[in-house]
Amino acid sequence: MIRNQTSITSVLLMSLSDDQETIQVLIIFFLLIYLMTVFPNFLIILLVVTCAHLHTPMYFLLGNLAFLDMSYSSVTAPRLLSHLSTHHWSISLSECIGQMFFLMYFATSEIFLLSSMSYDRYVAICRPLHYSQVMSWETCTKIISLVWSFALLNPIIFTLCLSRLTFCGPNLIQNFFCDLPHLFQISCTDPTINVQILIIVGGAVGIVAFVATFYPYVRIFRAVLRIGTSDGKSKAFSTCTSHLTVVTLYYASVTFIYFVPDTSNLLTLNRVVTVIYTLITPLLNPLIYSLRSKDLKAALQRALHIHRLHPDITTRR
Repeated sequence: MIRNQTSITSVLLMSLSDDQETIQVLIIFFLLIYLMTVFPNFLIILLVVTCAHLHTPMYFLLGNLAFLDMSYSSVTAPRLLSHLSTHHWSISLSECIGQMFFLMYFATSEIFLLSSMSYDRYVAICRPLHYSQVMSWETCTKIISLVWSFALLNPIIFTLCLSRLTFCGPNLIQNFFCDLPHLFQISCTDPTINVQILIIVGGAVGIVAFVATFYPYVRIFRAVLRIGTSDGKSKAFSTCTSHLTVVTLYYASVTFIYFVPDTSNLLTLNRVVTVIYTLITPLLNPLIYSLRSKDLKAALQRALHIHRLHPDITTRR
């Protein structure tokens, strides 16, 4: 008989520190990180929408990435700041499951979006003469619609699977936010089937996204190596550097969190990597792209009135 009633109504998240001075430092630190995440990502979205010369498929996808980073950070950062300020680390079970749902949704959306951005770079470098036809606005709209829609399958499947579990304690989660493995740990129902579903579904999604992200770069590298001049190779590689940096950082964090055994010896390191994955990565993404993109830097300089732009950098209308 499958039970869907819960014996506990709340869970207790692990405090980051018991020292008051350390907590005050952490509040300032995480608040600055959150503000520095929201503002640049929002600024990128604003620039992509308002600047005509950024109305290209690459920046359209980048605008969606900025929205995802902003949303992903907002799932954890505000609540973390609330816990630190009130010293109250309890969260209702329904809110815990809701946090898990949106974290998984935005994370899945991001891996598919990164795959789409790989395809965009492949077309731009390997099929430049057909770029405008292949990456038309209709195609971009379909890609984004598929990314946002298909990413829902993961959290919906796992949330439905949680309905067969009974949670009766202990209710302590060894982290500052709720994730699916944490919910398995506090279940008093055997989660073996859920773990198997997680491995099968999550593994399939991960493999598909990984191949779709990195296979285009095999074709890109082959095409770049055929370029005769070193300047041509450097220019081609430079268009991919930002995306490759973001992808590497993202997959490295995910691999450590979900595939490295969760032991007491690695608990502190795991929490540090979790902070990087959930809070630092969304902060770094806009910085990486803005530092590598001349068009985006020019738009940022124009918007913020940092200094007078070079005369040949103009907005296309």
